[in-house]
Amino acid sequence: MLRLGRREFGPHEPVIMAIVNRTPDSFYDRGATFLDEPALARVEQAVAEGAAIVDIGGVKAGPGEEVTAEEEARRTVGFVAEVRRRFPDVVISVDTWRHEVGEAVCEAGADVLNDAWGGVDPRLAEVAARYGAGLVCTHAGGAQPRTRPHRVTYEDVMADILDVTVGLAERAVALGVPRESVMIDPGHDFGKNTRHSLEATRRLGEMVATGWPVLVSLSNKDFVGETLDRPVKERVLGTLATTAVSAWLGARVYRVHEVEETRQVLDMVASIAGHREPAVARRGLA
Repeated sequence: MLRLGRREFGPHEPVIMAIVNRTPDSFYDRGATFLDEPALARVEQAVAEGAAIVDIGGVKAGPGEEVTAEEEARRTVGFVAEVRRRFPDVVISVDTWRHEVGEAVCEAGADVLNDAWGGVDPRLAEVAARYGAGLVCTHAGGAQPRTRPHRVTYEDVMADILDVTVGLAERAVALGVPRESVMIDPGHDFGKNTRHSLEATRRLGEMVATGWPVLVSLSNKDFVGETLDRPVKERVLGTLATTAVSAWLGARVYRVHEVEETRQVLDMVASIAGHREPAVARRGLA
């Protein structure tokens, strides 16, 4: 059982986490949801299309203009409170590595802290424990926040992913984070080159076998773009193919830009796997 906020998700229930960037310079939407009203409209659309979680971020992952903890909180805390007010049943996640921001957004109503930088601030897990919030434990290869990998090497990338993410998950539970609210993430593109991210996808079943729910953040990432030689706006098909593979291998949570398209892919994979009935089954019966 995966329990996040007020929601519980069964073992064969894929969960969509919709990305809502509160940044003026995000790599994908270039600030389309930086202002409150477009961001709230994005939440409404994502929920209508089947997202159970919205993941709110106040700092883009890549290099760029410095964003202080105070500015990150300004971009996210009030918005979290408003989403909580308007959408009481949606699971609210906040993408942050800073414990100060984590504290503020949990006070405002966040249910999950999405630590994409691999525990670089160990106090973030303590905040999650104090508030009973969920926690995403990500492999980032030891990279510092907002840096790009440069000639990074691993003897065995999946062995390193397992060692880091399972270690972070076990530490979180020891601190008091509810075990059923902890997820592990291989961290595609974070501290990895394209071949590393492809191998992490290919071997995702090894993460699933640990018993921790696996979250994948694949949407329009560079490893998809490099694999297919496509710019950011032409990576949807590659993303959906990677999503289908990840679903077949047992991933549970999918952090995405395209909610409706992802929902269809996950429903199709679930039906092939025998976990979901077809929406309509008339062929050959009429």
